[in-house]
Amino acid sequence: MTATTNGTPRKDVPAEPLLAVHDLVVEYPAKGWRKPPFRVLKGVSVTIGAGETLGLVGESGSGKTTLGRAVLGLAPVASGTVHYAGKVISGLGPKERRALSSDIQVVFQDPYTSLNPAMTVNDILSEPLRVAGTPRAEAEKRVRDLLDQVRLPADAGERLPREFSGGQRQRIAIARALSRDPRVIVCDEPVSALDLSTQARVLDLFVEIQERTGVAYLFVTHDLSVVRHISHRVAVMRGGEVVETGDAATVTTTPQHPYTKRLLLAAPVPDPARQAERRAERQRLAAAMAADAATNTPAIASTSGDRA
Repeated sequence: MTATTNGTPRKDVPAEPLLAVHDLVVEYPAKGWRKPPFRVLKGVSVTIGAGETLGLVGESGSGKTTLGRAVLGLAPVASGTVHYAGKVISGLGPKERRALSSDIQVVFQDPYTSLNPAMTVNDILSEPLRVAGTPRAEAEKRVRDLLDQVRLPADAGERLPREFSGGQRQRIAIARALSRDPRVIVCDEPVSALDLSTQARVLDLFVEIQERTGVAYLFVTHDLSVVRHISHRVAVMRGGEVVETGDAATVTTTPQHPYTKRLLLAAPVPDPARQAERRAERQRLAAAMAADAATNTPAIASTSGDRA
């Protein structure tokens, strides 16, 4: 099934998790003497199966990017665990992490800052292969295959990143992430800097690659419409916690948690009158959530059959 603009969600969900996060807590030292650490993630649990996309959605400061960084070993885990293929990978040292990099890769939001501007595309794509000891001829063939996979011409390899558009640079970043055949890719807002038409093409590319290779995605975004098109399941984060989980169709059309409803209502519509109604509904939900937060600990809303 492809990610298209017709809004049809993806449903082919695998049975067993490949990546599992259990009760994860991430803390950063606070500024100031004797101040308690700042807790960014507060007991988060999610799972991702082989060949599955879990959309991780929330506003800025919700903790969604921190969760992706924790999976990559780039955030300080205070407690809880991250399991990959049945093994605990949270707390691994640099050497073990380097060995794991062939299995878990990342695509960042801004492809230009994540690509070395002084290196040609050939060098960018072949660098991970050279580090892994791949013979030169084999690496060159792999680079040609990668360019073909992301629909870039063969002569793109001789050019520098600045010579490409934003969408093309993101394709280069995707090709680099694919260079060593990973099983999981953390996608950190990979289309948020692109225009809508380019977003759709890049999302289609992500799905085509997944269907061909079986790679799993942890897809971080603030946009519910994006996760509806790309995801099998969705986890909604707020304030360092998962507040709702479920299949993509249910969460993005009939959400249960007030915060998810607010995110859905925040999507723009062309009708000014309808937009005003949605704004008023968002304000009502915000007031209800504030009152609820003052008296209760919010529960996680979920749909039947969810594994997160």
